[in-house]
Amino acid sequence: MAAMSTPSPDSAPQTVSAGSHLTLHYRLSLADSDADVINTFGERPATLQLGVGQMAEPLERCLLGLSEGAHRVFELEAADAFGPRNPELVQKLSRASFDANIEPGAEYDPGDVVDFPAPDGGRYAGVLKALTEQYALFDFNHPLAGQRIRFEVSILGVL
Repeated sequence: MAAMSTPSPDSAPQTVSAGSHLTLHYRLSLADSDADVINTFGERPATLQLGVGQMAEPLERCLLGLSEGAHRVFELEAADAFGPRNPELVQKLSRASFDANIEPGAEYDPGDVVDFPAPDGGRYAGVLKALTEQYALFDFNHPLAGQRIRFEVSILGVL
């Protein structure tokens, strides 16, 4: 008869911490509806590293301390998710400035997300709300700003 062995500490489930590499399924939706913003359940799982901008920081905070195999649902108020909407982030840009910062020949319609170069060399994006011969009106708020959200997650693996 074989001897029974005690599990080694190495066999304990790994826990999510800052910098962890994860394989997970997740679903992000508005808290007041069943409409998914993103849903990887039933599809290929996501793989990402915490702390490098692959997932929004408020969502990453929810993952800290979870173990492999954990399945949780988080309800986040707007202030704890993507923040309140800021009316100052709805701005007009002159048509000349807009045209100078887009890809030549590109066409945009209201509702499109447009990516711009930032003065520091980075990038930023806004949702085009209106486009006239004189100006382009943009909303630079995060699309989920001001919204309560539901974040469901299933941790498949942690490295």
